[in-house]
Amino acid sequence: MTLKEMKPGQSGQVLSIGESGPLKRRIMDMGITPGVAVKVIKMAPLGDPIEINVRGYELSLRKEEAARIEVQV
Repeated sequence: MTLKEMKPGQSGQVLSIGESGPLKRRIMDMGITPGVAVKVIKMAPLGDPIEINVRGYELSLRKEEAARIEVQV
C-alpha cells in the first residue's frame, strides 16, 4: 500500500521510498525514512495535498510524492 492510498486517520510504517534522485532526497529530508511511523491527518477534496504527521511534525505532501512511499498499515 502507498501513502496516497491511506485514508485520513490511518497510521502505518514506512517500508520504502520507490524513487531515486532529488525527489527521494526531498522526501528523506522531511524525515520520512524507512521504519518511521506516519499518520494521515487529512486530504484535500481532490487528494492534493495530503497532510501527514511524522515524528510529531505535520507535513504536506503532493499526491505524486505520496504515491512513491510504500507503507505497512
